[in-house]
Amino acid sequence: MEVANNWKDYEILDMANGEKLERWKDIILVRPDPQIIWKEKTYPELWKKADAIYKRSNSGGGAWEYKSKLPKSWQVTYKNLTFNLKPMGFKHTGLFPEQAINWDWMINKIEKSNRPIKVLNLFAYTGGATVACLYAGASVTHVDSSKGMTEWAKENVTSSGLRDKPVRFLVDDVVKFVNREIRRGNRYDAIIMDPPSYGRGTNGEVWKFEDNIAELITLCMKVLSDNPLFFLINSYTTGISSQVLENMLRIAFAKNASSFEGKFSNGEIGLPMKNSRLVLPCGIYGRWENEN
Repeated sequence: MEVANNWKDYEILDMANGEKLERWKDIILVRPDPQIIWKEKTYPELWKKADAIYKRSNSGGGAWEYKSKLPKSWQVTYKNLTFNLKPMGFKHTGLFPEQAINWDWMINKIEKSNRPIKVLNLFAYTGGATVACLYAGASVTHVDSSKGMTEWAKENVTSSGLRDKPVRFLVDDVVKFVNREIRRGNRYDAIIMDPPSYGRGTNGEVWKFEDNIAELITLCMKVLSDNPLFFLINSYTTGISSQVLENMLRIAFAKNASSFEGKFSNGEIGLPMKNSRLVLPCGIYGRWENEN
């Protein structure tokens, strides 16, 4: 497992009973996490310092219970990247800190390439990967079906001082968008996707990971440039192994781009708990990368 251990503005202070106690800069939150099945708290007194707790409802969903008055939004910094956080209705804050593993990897790949890199970021959410790639010097096409998340991504780009960098923001269904790019003949050197387990597009198009991911990967092979840099798939879908993501990339590359040489890999990403050897598993990835 790769562990995101370079954060200064984020840390897990404790975790137990299906919940994690997190510090986001100066604000402490308690959020549920299904991986935390052990009962014993390591630092019971710390839990009293929580500023807000996300409580699940028995009927589904949930709500925040505020112990302190919080700002509508606040910022955290990872190295040279700055992100805006807001407590959302479904336990999220607008940022997945474990993705720092992938941000570092992408930045390193782009900077070492020593050439202009065009990135396609699908299901791009609030733009963590978009910000990282822009910082590294790439141009980015950012596609997400949510107008609200796309506006949030624009805020993150601005907060990171990257507003003048080459980025296109599109509110669109990703499958329809990629099909249009194929017809237009547009090509990209790097593709990132973070598909949900289940979702709907801009016009109510249904997305289900198990049913649709293979088709999307196949489509994306048709918009890869002749000298691609990387292809990254992230997933939080329960029950899917990271090896499955690598397998699908291998099948797609063998069928559509056998002339591309490179390295395939897969793995888990996680977050460490402060003053502990415990690590929280958070997500998985599959990658192909050009090693030239």
